[in-house]
Amino acid sequence: MNLKILIRNEADADVDAISEVTAAAFKTLEISSHTEQFIINALRAAKALTVSLVAEVDGRVIGHIAFSPVAISDGTRNWYGLGPISVLPEYQRQDVGKALIREGLSRLKNINAQGCCLVGHPDYYKKFGFRNITGLGIEGVPQELFFVLSFDGHTPQGTVTFHDAFKANG
Repeated sequence: MNLKILIRNEADADVDAISEVTAAAFKTLEISSHTEQFIINALRAAKALTVSLVAEVDGRVIGHIAFSPVAISDGTRNWYGLGPISVLPEYQRQDVGKALIREGLSRLKNINAQGCCLVGHPDYYKKFGFRNITGLGIEGVPQELFFVLSFDGHTPQGTVTFHDAFKANG
């Protein structure tokens, strides 16, 4: 099936749909604590959603991606965390996530971001240029699940801290 996917900035009217898409996307994932929709709402409330995009098909929100600032212990600035990213289960494996990631990374570059990092599946994110590196990570996260993509050739060293909104749980 070849979907006509529209990727656009989230609008106020999308908030409930984004929560529903996110909850549905993570519902059956064992690695999830099922708080992703709360994280997005907390990022939005803190005005920390630097880039927040929805994927729409026939006027229906079917996917969402969030990017928010991260802190890096070496003082490097202008790096962002990717996540959560969500696609309704019935639209997964149809390039919706790829479209969201590509557009989101493009928008980060347009605001002069220096790089992006994430915690994710080891096989998926490498196709976008993300890689595991030594010397940069998140406490408590296995190195093989932490990925970085530098936009300017400089890769920070130290510990990454995602926004406090990632502690939201309800």
